[in-house]
Amino acid sequence: MTNSFNEAHVPLQPSERIDDLLTHDLRIIQSDEVFSFSMDAVLLARFASIPPRGRVLDLCTGNGVIPMLLTTRTKASIEGIEIQPRLADMARRSVAMNGLEERVQIHEGDLRELHNSAGYGVYDAITVNPPYMPLNGSDLKLNTHQAMARHEIGCTLEEVIQACVRLVRTGGKVSMVHKPQRLVDIISIMRQYRLEPKIIRFVHPRAHLEANMVLIEAARDGKPEVRLQPPLIVYNDDNQYCPEIMDIYYGNKEDNKQ
Repeated sequence: MTNSFNEAHVPLQPSERIDDLLTHDLRIIQSDEVFSFSMDAVLLARFASIPPRGRVLDLCTGNGVIPMLLTTRTKASIEGIEIQPRLADMARRSVAMNGLEERVQIHEGDLRELHNSAGYGVYDAITVNPPYMPLNGSDLKLNTHQAMARHEIGCTLEEVIQACVRLVRTGGKVSMVHKPQRLVDIISIMRQYRLEPKIIRFVHPRAHLEANMVLIEAARDGKPEVRLQPPLIVYNDDNQYCPEIMDIYYGNKEDNKQ
């Protein structure tokens, strides 16, 4: 995309660029100075059970990629909350650039406090791609934006799940992408706070390699019963994306969890 298009449609900071989301002509503002979205966000946006209408919330929304991708799947009102001002601003400008202001609202704030303004149990579905790693010395080697995206600085896994329970209605769905190494913690904490895991799917970089991502969906106050979906394989033997990954990226994959 040319600079003239950028200047005509949205103001960009010196380090920012506009990337193609590869589906529905959506584009997004990104910068190497902050943590850019990756495959996990795209997979979550397709995996999550999203109602055709109602209210949907994306926690830890970053530059707003998940809310924008969700607009291709639902007519619901979609909101995102991001604690980092720069990322929240990038998300708002991306929403405006795509003409989605009437569909998507970005909040700048702390997800641990959102219920004070939004209320309890007001969302039909919640998505979240939270920081994966507990705090340790390695987070000090990153800049602030990258450290907060990767490490539990602004919120812990337990605080994320607590926020989900406060904000989602009874029977509503919470969908998360995380690292398989944290799956036991995720299930344990979800059940502690009345979120019952219902669907789990592991993502493998290749068929012969162990999973490096896990997608999990839970229902608030749901009955105990979990389904394991077939593994999602990213690359084939020719080092090309597998057909399902191509379908997900290009917005052709039909929902298959209902």
